[in-house]
Amino acid sequence: MADFPTTARVVIIGGGAVGASSLYHLAKAGWTDCVLLEKNELTAGSTWHAAGNVPTFSTSWAIMNMQRYSTELYRGLGEAVDYPMNYHVTGSIRLAHSKERMQEFERAKGMGRYQGMDIEMMSPKEAQDIYPFLELHDLHGTLYDPNDGDIDPSQLTQALAKGARDMGARIERFCPATGVSRENGEWIVHSDKGDIRCEYVVNAAGYYAQRVGEWFKPHGGRTVPMMVMSHQYMLTDENPEIEAFTKEHGKLPLLRDVDSSYYLRQEKTGLNLGPYERNCKGHWITPDDPMPQDFSFQLYPDDLERLEWYIEDAMARVPLLGQAGINKVINGPIPYAPDGLPLIGPMPGVPNAFEACVFTFGIAQSGGAGKVLAEWITEGQTEWDMWAVDPRRYTDYTDPDYCIAKGMETYGHEYGMHFPWKAWPAGRDKKQSALHSRLQDVGAVFGAYNGWERANWFAQPGDDTSLETTETWGRAGPWEPRIREEVEAVRDHCGMLPITGFSRIKVEGPGARDYVDSLTASRLPAPGRVSLAYFPDNRGRCLTEMSVMVHSEDEVGLITAAVAQWHDAEILSRNAPQGITVTDHTHEVECLLVTGPKAREILAPLTQGHDLSAGWLRASFEGTVAGQEAALLRVSFAGELGWEIHAAPEAMPAIWDALLEAGVKPFGMWALNSMRVEKGYKAWKGDLSTDYSLLELGLDRFVKLDKPQDFPGKAALQSEKQQGSAKSFVTLLVDAGEADAPYMSTLWHCGQVVGETTSGAWGYRINGSVALGLLRTDLAEPGTQIEVEIYGERRSAVVQPDQPLWDPQNERLRG
Repeated sequence: MADFPTTARVVIIGGGAVGASSLYHLAKAGWTDCVLLEKNELTAGSTWHAAGNVPTFSTSWAIMNMQRYSTELYRGLGEAVDYPMNYHVTGSIRLAHSKERMQEFERAKGMGRYQGMDIEMMSPKEAQDIYPFLELHDLHGTLYDPNDGDIDPSQLTQALAKGARDMGARIERFCPATGVSRENGEWIVHSDKGDIRCEYVVNAAGYYAQRVGEWFKPHGGRTVPMMVMSHQYMLTDENPEIEAFTKEHGKLPLLRDVDSSYYLRQEKTGLNLGPYERNCKGHWITPDDPMPQDFSFQLYPDDLERLEWYIEDAMARVPLLGQAGINKVINGPIPYAPDGLPLIGPMPGVPNAFEACVFTFGIAQSGGAGKVLAEWITEGQTEWDMWAVDPRRYTDYTDPDYCIAKGMETYGHEYGMHFPWKAWPAGRDKKQSALHSRLQDVGAVFGAYNGWERANWFAQPGDDTSLETTETWGRAGPWEPRIREEVEAVRDHCGMLPITGFSRIKVEGPGARDYVDSLTASRLPAPGRVSLAYFPDNRGRCLTEMSVMVHSEDEVGLITAAVAQWHDAEILSRNAPQGITVTDHTHEVECLLVTGPKAREILAPLTQGHDLSAGWLRASFEGTVAGQEAALLRVSFAGELGWEIHAAPEAMPAIWDALLEAGVKPFGMWALNSMRVEKGYKAWKGDLSTDYSLLELGLDRFVKLDKPQDFPGKAALQSEKQQGSAKSFVTLLVDAGEADAPYMSTLWHCGQVVGETTSGAWGYRINGSVALGLLRTDLAEPGTQIEVEIYGERRSAVVQPDQPLWDPQNERLRG
């Protein structure tokens, strides 16, 4: 074809709502030389059969930002691009059957109000006043979101497509992409109509994203972590009572009975019922049910039997539902990532390739997704921290069995509450340490960290470790006295914690030290020492934190959070000069933290070749512990005298056995979290995120603006240093009730929102509830009284001096 584009800056593969939104936002950013390829007509995949609900509700800060942006965009989109759109802002009512659900609603309300949304709580009777067909049995209360509603998915996609075309972007319909290749640092996207050479390529292929992802494997890619679920919703015949109500009052609010697990929406003058059933069904996951080559504008056969309970429950809630017959059943494919959140951002391991795929709620999220994706490509960073959807959050453990098990679990609990103590059971035991059976022997209750099984706490005989006990927002539970005992052992004697799966990255080659130095705002340590280094983006915001050991000018070792494995490796490798190699050694080494005032005394008879009198932040690489070769790092995230023992996995059982025999008490990740919060130590993607600059985070002593070499964000940090930061990192002592402050709890002062928490926990050494967070700088003075909103309750809190609450002078740590 003579007019087929042969070059572009960006090629997007997939013409659903997300692909069209990505094209629209790229064009809005001035990148008009972009092409979208769609194998059929626009919307032919999940978009065309989507129900079209547009909620803002989420308990994820990033997802709420994205969905809020979508609602704001959709309100004015039709007029902006001159395209007719059916967008009904009806509001929505969510029903709560329990106190715990009401607490979840209160948390979402607080987050939404922080973002400027008028979400409010209602009594069941108040909800019935605006939804008169509602029965009130078994209800504790409701949440009302006035911004919720529904939109025609096809019209939305066509409007975004028209807007993109009007700005100069191209859309090629009936043009299947067939593969990719790479030449001279550019991508070549192959299609039935010809090849397009481009700088960037985006996988927005919906439920075909895994198939498209396979094309990138020769270029460093991996199998896209996803599976496909069958989602059914049914449309009823018209109902005269609904018709009469609509004429007088307008359309009914969208109703969600989240504890029963369905949504119920007015469709014309009938109803649309969509359950998320526990006995759900995946598709295209077995050899006898292969994914077809083309499923455009197709559906699965009806399968209403598995929905019977949900239909009956909904008819009891809204009896009108039973008065009209079923007019149509839609049973179509919806892609699911293991956690039900989409993949938006850099494609792991592949240069200049991005993902905007696997959307479970693509209509509600497509507006925000397009904005985020365009920012990733055009600016290399996003306005909001988007780790919740970053494809690099999944690494090497997401095999098909895992993706299927987690996708089924997530779909069946689509409205499930994500309690802080709950470890969902599907897809577990993907990666185990060499100590796993020993941990089981002493009562470990495990959680998954980047697929690795780590002990969260250690149960004693008779403790209830059932899943049901964890379904609480409060701190009390069978784990609570055990965490206290574990912390007290570390405080008074000595404890040990296997920190399995630390991400270990080695940078080697001529000038490796100078290269790493150019990426961080911090000063690298001298050989034989270990230090924290902070890596900013070009706005001075915090990308990540890594522990650094310089072995020589040509070799640097870095240790980072388990879940940061692919994220941080990409930071180090993406612009590495020729001759520099970045390699992962995570599986080669196990780590055991041994910490407490008796740590030196206990380690001394077991250790040879290591100087246990060496000071804090010293690293010793030659020697043994319990007869096994091991390195010792003089650090402790618990804030006590201690060492991290780093040894080969096969060496660690002997070290564990010797320490256990010497009386060292095992402790878990939850005890460690309590202790690190008491010390004011920041955790990655809780406290440390790209929502905040290094200076806002109070990391001034790690930010070396006098470094001779440049580093990302240096100019921005220099400017902020001169002008002052709008927010400051603070430690708060909270007069908490039954629960400690979760992430993104709102801070109030004199009736105004003045900040947010980034983490919180009970401190067992100081015997109080602690929250870390960001506060308006003028209020960040010690002694300032503020309020923390914890699950709807405003609890008084006091700003503490800028030092650790426990061992403020670090005397125990340096002992």
